[in-house]
Order: sequence, then C-alpha cells, then structure tokens
Amino acid sequence: MEKERETLQAWKERVEHELDVVVAFWLEHSHDQEHGGFFTCLGRDGQVYDDLKYVWLQGRQVWMYCRLYRKLERFRRPELLNAAKAGGEFLLRYARVAPPAKKCAFVLTRDGRPVKVQRTIFSECFYTMAMNELWRVTGDAQYQSEAVEMMDQIVHWVREDPSGLGRPQLPGAPAAESMAAPMMLLSLVEQLGEADDELAGSYAELGDWCARRILRHVQRGGQAVLENVSEDGEGLSGCLGRHQNPGHALEAGWFLLRHAVRRGDPKLRAHVIDKFLLLPFRSGWDPDHGGLFYFQDADGLCPTQLEWAMKLWWPHSEAMIAFLMGYSESGDSALLNIFYQVAEYTFRQVSAASWSQRCGGDRSCCRRAPRVLSLTGNEGRFPMCF
Repeated sequence: MEKERETLQAWKERVEHELDVVVAFWLEHSHDQEHGGFFTCLGRDGQVYDDLKYVWLQGRQVWMYCRLYRKLERFRRPELLNAAKAGGEFLLRYARVAPPAKKCAFVLTRDGRPVKVQRTIFSECFYTMAMNELWRVTGDAQYQSEAVEMMDQIVHWVREDPSGLGRPQLPGAPAAESMAAPMMLLSLVEQLGEADDELAGSYAELGDWCARRILRHVQRGGQAVLENVSEDGEGLSGCLGRHQNPGHALEAGWFLLRHAVRRGDPKLRAHVIDKFLLLPFRSGWDPDHGGLFYFQDADGLCPTQLEWAMKLWWPHSEAMIAFLMGYSESGDSALLNIFYQVAEYTFRQVSAASWSQRCGGDRSCCRRAPRVLSLTGNEGRFPMCF
C-alpha cells in the first residue's frame, strides 16, 4: 500500500508539472489581445499558423481556465480569470450565427465572422460549459442564463426536433443514433447540476435517459461497444454498424461512472467498468506496439477511416482519466495497473523530450504542435503534426 501511494504521488507530481507547462504556454501564446478569444493553431514555439477560431475550442479554453481558477489554489490568478472573461465575451458576441437564434458557428474568423456551421450540437455544448463555469467563478447571472437557455435548446434538438440543426432527412440515410449526443448531454447534466440541487433535480430524468441511450451501444452479446446503433437500440448493417472508437467508449465510461456515483448505483458502476473501460481497452490496445487504435471494425475488417491505426493523444488521456476514476471508485488494483500502462506509453510517446529524440532535437519536423496529435500504429512514429 505504501509503495502504491508513492507511485501515485509520483504520477500526480508528473501530471502537475505537465499541466503547469501547458497552461504557461497557452497563457503566453494563445490570447488575442486585439479581437478577444484565443488562437488555437499554435506551433511548438508559440507561433500562430492560422488565426481561425473554432467555437468548441474557445469554449473549452474558457471552461478550463475557469475550472483551474475555481478548483486549484495555484491557478487562482487574475490573468486566468481575466482571460476566461475575455474569451467568454468573445463567445457572447460572436458564437451564435444569427442571434437571437441559438445555432453556433463551428469556425469564426479572427474578428468573429462565421466561416462554417456544423449540423451538430457540439459547438453549443462547449458554449454551455463555458458559460456555466464563468458564472461559477464570477457570479454574473448573465452567464448562467446563457448556459441554461442553450442547454434547453440542445435538449430540444436532441430529444424533440433536430430540424433547427439544418440537417436534412434524406430518404436513403439509415435511422442511426451515434453515442456522441447522449454522451455530451450527460456531461452537461453533471456540469450544470454541480452544487445546484434545483438544476440537478430538473435534469435527473435527462441524465437517466442519456445513460440508457449510451448503454444501448453495448452490442454483440455484450462483447462490443459500437459507435452507432439504430433508433431502437439495435445493431446496424455495413461499416456504420461495425464502427468502433475505443477512446470514445472510454470517455463514455467515465461519464457513466460519474452518473452511477451520483445515483448511488453500484451495479451500474460495475457494469460500466466491465463494458466501457475494460472491454474497449482490451479490444483497442495494440498488442504489438502499445497504444490505443483510433478506430476499429467489430468484425475485424479494415475500417473505412484511413487514419484508423493512428494513436491520437486524446483517447489516451480519456483512458487515464477513466482508469484512475474506476480505481478510485472500486479500489480494484487491476484498473490502477492499466492506468500505469497507458500513462507510461503516453508520456513516453507524447512528451516533448521524446519528440526531441525522434526529430534530432531541432524540432524542424514538428513546428506546428505544442503536443503530438497522432502517432502511427507501428512503433509510435509521427506522421501528423498539427
């Protein structure tokens, strides 16, 4: 037990150091002092190589600054709060394409003009998260009002009428349901309900609905988590129905774990650990070179996504969160050992030091990335640096 505590403490310190380095980088290089908001296309040296502003990333950065400011004493600094507020004001002014309508742009120009709209809910979801966190750190009711109103709109699109998203109902398209929408809604239920009994109560039924919809993606007699199912929760034919995303399943797993804890449901907790943590990890981990594959086919056929064998950083981050959370809630040391396995791989392959070793130290091949985005399936080479 003492050894375990020492190892966990060492990892905590390692992650804290990495967090400090990353936050310092974004504080120094990402803030647009002229137009507001944040640059997100940054080279490893901080150079801006594209000034387009993606609304979901703007929302994530506002959320992250606020959450760090609110939760960790060492980040309770005016520059974080002021940057979050400036980012929030940029979103308030420009994120929505045609106010008072709620649909948000996917991409904006540097000065806030819409470039592209996606027919999904995800820009709006991160807008909601940003506004709710801003309210929590500032106490400004305007931000909370924005968050709740946008949440109501998202729920309407998902559960009642998606026509406002602009997605046509084509006669040949299968009636499929992706895991992504109920996942994001479940995350928002937790976000808005934190320390707010009234909102938590009003979203309780929605949270249960989201959990049920996600759980339907466990298919093939409980042997696969599929990204897409029919509207009735059944399997689909073709590549769409065989599509697997191990990182997404692990992310859904820790969303569901948090839901199970909130509901006081140990049976659900055990089911989630088995089907959304262990199952996708076992199928998704590369036994030869390590790392999680980006996509898989449930029948072992070649996925149609050309990047299927890449090892992106984000599934490994989701896996580390999921297995630490699973260990924290269950005390199962096997989950902790998987965390160590994923963490060792991730820090070895994605750290700045490993990049320097692979590109000769001058970083000439990776000017465009503050952290690795993707690795090939074989031996962790780096083909994609944006």
